[in-house]
Amino acid sequence: MHGVVVDGPGKLVLAATPLGDSRDASPRLLEALATADVVAAEDTRRLRSLATALGVTVTGRVVSNYDAVEAARAPALLDAVRDGRTVLVITDAGMPAVSDPGLRLVSAAVAEELTVTCLPGPSAVTTALALSGLPCDRFCFEGFAPRKPGARRRWLAGLLTEPRTCVFFESPHRAAATLADAADVLGGQRAAAVCRELTKPYEEIRRGGLRELASWAADGVRGEVTVVLAGAAPAAPPDVADLVPEVVSRVGTGRRLKDAVAEVAEHHGVPKRALYDAAHQGGE
Repeated sequence: MHGVVVDGPGKLVLAATPLGDSRDASPRLLEALATADVVAAEDTRRLRSLATALGVTVTGRVVSNYDAVEAARAPALLDAVRDGRTVLVITDAGMPAVSDPGLRLVSAAVAEELTVTCLPGPSAVTTALALSGLPCDRFCFEGFAPRKPGARRRWLAGLLTEPRTCVFFESPHRAAATLADAADVLGGQRAAAVCRELTKPYEEIRRGGLRELASWAADGVRGEVTVVLAGAAPAAPPDVADLVPEVVSRVGTGRRLKDAVAEVAEHHGVPKRALYDAAHQGGE
């Protein structure tokens, strides 16, 4: 039955790695790097650099697990878990499977009811969100913005009425174009924050309206970029007087005034009593 975790010595471990500052590595990550039977890394060179910075010796077998090879690597890695080994999955920075390799492997392990666990830690999504100064109680994550201009503008149009704060990643080479498109599609005054090089020596957080941020980015942006976009402001409810013709039209089709008012008020989110009074006065 799906959802049941099978107890056993073998397990797949997802581990968050530092975004930039190696001191953000957790003690559990250090232990896992030193003891895992297999380490599946997005970039084995980055793994070696991280291990050196942390003073950890990786004793397990190291295999690459970047996007292009993840599907091909999965069968052997799952075999290792079935055989009772610990397979550690890491990416270059942040949490595996969150716009990084790892999802295919996790999905396959879950489908087989193999043990999957996680070592929590750094995340560019929540770090940027906390630094943005924008509401954090409700938010959505959109991964990477589309590369092609047409697809990107259509994607932005889908955020036009999104009430939640939105977080997404962008390449430094496309940041200026994306912010300019965002200003055109969503409005230049829409609040946002551009967070680059999080936790690194040249960390920079720019906050302001989209037009202002697009102008800043026009000179070029360097480093890893995370954008936090304010949610759309709630639409103001319509004036009840403007809804009276709709009520009258429904009454003209045979609806009772009370029922017509209730239907129109619910549809537009206005008080029934105020709409009833306006409709009643309009009929006098």
